[in-house]
Amino acid sequence: MKTLITPEQVVALAYADGEYLPPEQITGADIAAAEERRIVPVVGRGLYERLLGGAHAEFVEEYLAAPLAVYVRLAVQPLFDVRTGPCGSVSLRAEGYEPADGERLRELRRALHVKARSLMLRASARLDGGGFPEYDPRQNILNRCRTDGGIVQVG
Repeated sequence: MKTLITPEQVVALAYADGEYLPPEQITGADIAAAEERRIVPVVGRGLYERLLGGAHAEFVEEYLAAPLAVYVRLAVQPLFDVRTGPCGSVSLRAEGYEPADGERLRELRRALHVKARSLMLRASARLDGGGFPEYDPRQNILNRCRTDGGIVQVG
């Protein structure tokens, strides 16, 4: 499956030093789903297809890789916190660790959302600056409606 970034890039960009996740835990489908949900509505289908083909590689590396990696983390993290086994859904416990409570998980998700969203706004501003003939700013969802600081802005 062709994606803009690799599982190794997801781990390197979305997880801090000291956090360990084997890249094999991230699938191409995880990345593709995040691209469809978070990248395509901003860049548009035409530019996205060109990016998948290798065009504008520096833009992908400088502007899209980091927010995409964080969006992938947001999507897969709950899957790592709960597992399905022969007895149904279970939470993992490791010696020396205690599962994070609901409030801490919400704080983590909120912080990751803010980071990813800020990085996507940066990418959107770069797109609006020109140099991407395949880009149509009318297709960019961030140019039509967005929420900043709890205020809905419709453009």
